[in-house]
Amino acid sequence: MTHHLTRTQILLDPEQHRSLQEIARREKRSFSDVVREMLNRQLAEKKQHELTSAARALLADYQSDADLTAFTALDGEDFHA
Repeated sequence: MTHHLTRTQILLDPEQHRSLQEIARREKRSFSDVVREMLNRQLAEKKQHELTSAARALLADYQSDADLTAFTALDGEDFHA
């Protein structure tokens, strides 16, 4: 599968650059591949954190508002239209 990639320039401090180069060399991967993987992990972690924060913010409403959980009893049952 071919991915469309966008060229992006970033500035790294020398230690970050050396560390990424070393990881790439040790894992026999490209520098860009290592950076993309780390970015993907960080983005997924950030998204998970945002979803967790949103769930926590809504928890009190779900615990106290029966209308929000009225269909919970149907969980796991087959739905037939």
